Amino acid sequence: MDPQLRAAFTIGYERLSAWSDLLDQINVFPVADADTGRNLMVSLAPLHRSEALTETILHRLLVSATGNSGNIAACFFAGFVAEDPSKNLCRAIKIGRERAWQAISDPKPGTILTIFDTLLTTIESAPTEPLTAAYPALIERLEESVHATAETLPELKAAGVVDAGALGMFIFMEGFLSRLAGEGNGFRPITETFRHKLKPSLVIEAGTGEGFCVDTLVEIDKNGDSSLETLVPYGNSLVVQREPERLKIHLHTVHHEAVRKQLEEMGRVVQWSATDMGRPSGSRPASDKPPAIHVVTDAAGSITRQDAARLGMTLLDSYIVVGDKALPETLIDPAEIYALMRRGVRVTTAQASVFERHQRYQSIISRYGTALYLCVGSVYTGNFREAAAWKENNDPDNRLTVIDTGLASGRLGIVALATARHAGRIDRAEEVIRFAATAVRKSGEYIFLDRLQYLVAGGRLSKTKGYFGDFFHLKPVISPTADGAVKAGTVRNQGEQLEFALEKLAKDLEPDASSLILLEYSDNRQWVEDTVLREIENRYPSAEIVLQPLSLTSGVHMGPGTWGVAYMIDREGERQKADGG
Repeated sequence: MDPQLRAAFTIGYERLSAWSDLLDQINVFPVADADTGRNLMVSLAPLHRSEALTETILHRLLVSATGNSGNIAACFFAGFVAEDPSKNLCRAIKIGRERAWQAISDPKPGTILTIFDTLLTTIESAPTEPLTAAYPALIERLEESVHATAETLPELKAAGVVDAGALGMFIFMEGFLSRLAGEGNGFRPITETFRHKLKPSLVIEAGTGEGFCVDTLVEIDKNGDSSLETLVPYGNSLVVQREPERLKIHLHTVHHEAVRKQLEEMGRVVQWSATDMGRPSGSRPASDKPPAIHVVTDAAGSITRQDAARLGMTLLDSYIVVGDKALPETLIDPAEIYALMRRGVRVTTAQASVFERHQRYQSIISRYGTALYLCVGSVYTGNFREAAAWKENNDPDNRLTVIDTGLASGRLGIVALATARHAGRIDRAEEVIRFAATAVRKSGEYIFLDRLQYLVAGGRLSKTKGYFGDFFHLKPVISPTADGAVKAGTVRNQGEQLEFALEKLAKDLEPDASSLILLEYSDNRQWVEDTVLREIENRYPSAEIVLQPLSLTSGVHMGPGTWGVAYMIDREGERQKADGG
């Protein structure tokens, strides 16, 4: 792929990432399942920082596509990339647009399709004009098209919002085209561009759809029947990408079992997902009442995307890298990653780019006014330094408060969790900031590793120490601090791990105190839930115990079999102090 084109795709994707939570929140059509941003990010990830061959990118677009807007966008870009836009941009847009329209059984204007239409007609109207000259008018036409979606579809008009898929594609294209046109990265905030069209006026609960969202990949005989008509009776929102011997199918249906049976008659089902649309997978604010200050933290804190949505928080992702593929850590199935690691596949992590992080800060401030960023410790990443530098140059009104917590994994998560709850109870931002600082001091964490080989693979431990540690079946215990991960002890098996954890908790927690305890698991949930959780429940009956997956950032470095316990001392007492009691 042409280097300039690759860079343009990356800018488009990272700008999309910065506003993905907003897309989830305004997702109304075709189903209010709060996942448009998530689906677009997963579906278009093959375009991000990709150095793969065109054929590989096309295959990954097919396999990665998920959700309604995600599948349609993947169809467009499959045609767009295959046609090589570096040689003929207009031709590539035309092929991509045709492929997207042809893939849909019941195409609707006023959706992501409208963006493709506008893109093509605007480019065609000035075929000899360089993109540098055409860019301002092109962006203006695309903005108008997004605005028009709010008046085109009855569902969007009633809700008073623009279409989430159309807006997502506008955001991507604005970044993509700006890079191709050499326009730089000074983007106007989306909240200004689409003022008053980004908050549903109706009370729309996420996950109110009926049936299942099916995404499946089927291998078929190239001479077999692959017509849309075969599947139309089973549901709606049907999108079909065709290759000579494969079909990628998206469908909303209440008959997912019958759909699978039908597909098995057509060929071999090699990939299958049926998501209950009654259960939201994306983010929608739990309440319209804004907190005293919006809480932001890194996904390295072992808080899930769903939990963050429920708490009204924002998570900032790092990337999980497998080969030349990278995805935000909250959008990957952890079971898949741990299975790869156990098979010996090298998995690493990477920070979001400076551009992406700056876009996220801008997005957060423009949407929430004031925010508190509880940053993973600066000893672990450069996130704090980058946020502080952005604030110095872009935040004259002091809207973003950045705290270097010195923490990571579950200890960071438990502080963020408690702070977000506190922010929703009081009206003074200063009290929330003080509460967070106190919570850092009153928290602790112990992480129990199963093997040392993964620390060796990540360069965090010498091969010699790793070899002898695993040879003697030594299982280290570490505690994340502001000075780095400190070795707290060594045990030999799970039983000793549990004994160690209980001993440490007993030193800091009173049995009857209303403490907050967070248990983290990797690929060992059943053991942590059945053994560790029950033992702690018995010893601390007044505590609130939260069971969470270990952040993949931590899991990749520490390996499968890792688990941890984070805690905060007497959360009720801390609440009273913060409230002036």
